[in-house]
Amino acid sequence: METLEKLRSELIDRIGAVKNKELLVALDHLISSYDAGDRPLKLTTEQQEMLEMSESDIKNGR
Repeated sequence: METLEKLRSELIDRIGAVKNKELLVALDHLISSYDAGDRPLKLTTEQQEMLEMSESDIKNGR
C-alpha cells in the first residue's frame, strides 16, 4: 500500500502534466467540494474570540 505522501506526490505530478482544461476544472470542483463539506473547520484562538465577540455584539444590538 502506498503512503499518503507518495500518493500525494504522484497525483501532483500527474495533474501537472494534464493539458485538458475541462479535466482540471472538474478536479478543482471535486477537491473544493471535499474541502468545503467533509471536514470541520479548525479555528484559531483568535478566530474563535472574534466569533464570540460578534455573537455578543449581535445579542446586545451593537
